[in-house]
Amino acid sequence: MDNGTVYVATTEPQSKPQNGPPACRCNFQRLSRLRLLLKVAQALLSFLAFVLEEIVESCILCGGLYFFEFISFSAIFLSLLILTVYCTPAYEKIEKDRLRTWDIWVTTVVGVLFILASIVFAATSDKSSVETVAIVFGFLASIGFLADGIHMFMEKRKVKENKLENTDNTQNTPENQPLNNQN
Repeated sequence: MDNGTVYVATTEPQSKPQNGPPACRCNFQRLSRLRLLLKVAQALLSFLAFVLEEIVESCILCGGLYFFEFISFSAIFLSLLILTVYCTPAYEKIEKDRLRTWDIWVTTVVGVLFILASIVFAATSDKSSVETVAIVFGFLASIGFLADGIHMFMEKRKVKENKLENTDNTQNTPENQPLNNQN
């Protein structure tokens, strides 16, 4: 009786532990192409609006500028946070329905606040070229956030309607009929 040869063909060698940091595992398939483009556009346009706002050298009424600065930075941070959750293993640790609901609310609220900040900044700006371009990017970013929020809301509504259609027809199925149908 040979003690090692019986199991050699059926077992696999143990993998050696990797030394060093784990590989980055980004998964962009969790978002549709449209949603991924909207999320990247939101982050990019918010970043451009923030950078251009930071270049503004002087202002007379600075309240609108500061409000725009706060909202544009918050928009960058939140859009990158949501994108990171969708594209990393953190997605597996979060309840999917809660994440979608959170994403809808955050995206829509940021879009509304961004458009409000862009309007306030446009009304209080000194009309310099840098301010004007920052405002344009602010409006474009807010359109991106609002379009994504509306798109997610419509998808959620469509899923709810499909669930309702599927549950309404269960009353007449044979499984729901009495066993002894006496007429």
